[in-house]
Amino acid sequence: MAAIDELNNLLSQDIRQLQTLADLLEQEKSCLASSDMHALEAITAEKNTILEQVRARAKQKIHHLVAIGYRPDSGAPSRFIRGAGLTELAERWSEANERLTFCQELNRNNGRVISHLQKRLARLTDIFRGASSQQKLYGAHGEQTGASSRTILASA
Repeated sequence: MAAIDELNNLLSQDIRQLQTLADLLEQEKSCLASSDMHALEAITAEKNTILEQVRARAKQKIHHLVAIGYRPDSGAPSRFIRGAGLTELAERWSEANERLTFCQELNRNNGRVISHLQKRLARLTDIFRGASSQQKLYGAHGEQTGASSRTILASA
């Protein structure tokens, strides 16, 4: 049962770090709103560290699950854990999954803010270059591109 204890420990670490990640994502949103790039760089470095640790623990969790009889080709680990009657482990797994889903939603929201800021910067750049009155077309992925039409009257 050492593998189960270790899984509980790893999941507890995940839950704590995912809460820290959620806090960082909230701070990131504030930094994006205030354009605080120095704080944003520090938050990004800390986020990357946490994500690396969560990924490393994910590999460890799979190894421990295999040690207690889980087969990766048999489906979701949560189903295996519930089927094995490991209620405490199932609760921690579910809580970690909920926190991960919450972090993913916060990250998507921040991604939308970044996308909006990039579009705004592109429009400002167009204005500075004098290309603001150009017609815009949409590419295959929904990005805007300028459509310029130039008529050459003469060439040498």
